[in-house]
Amino acid sequence: MISVIMPAYNCKAYIAQAVRSALRQDVHEDLEVIVIDDASGDGTGEAVEAFLARQAECGEARSVICHRNPVNLGAAESRNVGLHMAHGEYVAFLDADDWWEEGKLTKQLHLMREKDALLVYSGRELMREDGSPLGKVISVPGHTTYQKLLRTNCIPCSSVLMKTDIAREFCFRHDELHEDYILWLEFLKKYKIAYGVNEPLLKSRMAAGGKSRNKAKSAKMQYGVYRHMGIPAWRAAYLFLCYAVNGVKKYW
Repeated sequence: MISVIMPAYNCKAYIAQAVRSALRQDVHEDLEVIVIDDASGDGTGEAVEAFLARQAECGEARSVICHRNPVNLGAAESRNVGLHMAHGEYVAFLDADDWWEEGKLTKQLHLMREKDALLVYSGRELMREDGSPLGKVISVPGHTTYQKLLRTNCIPCSSVLMKTDIAREFCFRHDELHEDYILWLEFLKKYKIAYGVNEPLLKSRMAAGGKSRNKAKSAKMQYGVYRHMGIPAWRAAYLFLCYAVNGVKKYW
């Protein structure tokens, strides 16, 4: 089974598209979608329930679980709640304002089995808030290591498929930083390598207010990740310069 974990906070306008893209994956394995409504105030949970009612009328057999946090926990802890609930051997992460191309999980499962991999990621296409293409595809390397990832984070969280027991080994921490980046670095420090499918299988919505849109805040968080990983200040400054240069290349 594959468990898709989807943290959602005030994503009423987008969440049906995200859930639909997960349910339409053409995998032979059983699949469950776990939506973690992080105490939204815009009716996100109700939108999920309405979507599920429509799916039931169409005879959709795949499982969708909607859990509501009693208080807002943030994306990191919401993903951990989903990890605790997951039944699958594999876990995939999908933010509620992003969506997947059909065939995304199949291609990644094939690569996982070919390489005996524990974590795989994919490229992405940047989309406007209204879902239209920005005309920018961000490619990814065929593999990455701890040292390479320190220079640039080439692993989009919403593109990741990994073994569930490995994800639980690390979990997501420090929502005030780039919590997903910390997990990938800790994973690579121990398990050495992750593999990528260099296709834009993820459609990444550049929604207003996201962490990645505030470049000053994102830069501060990036440096904070280096210090969290125990990297000396002088080397953290060098790696931050690499990050900045790669960021310009990536988005421009």
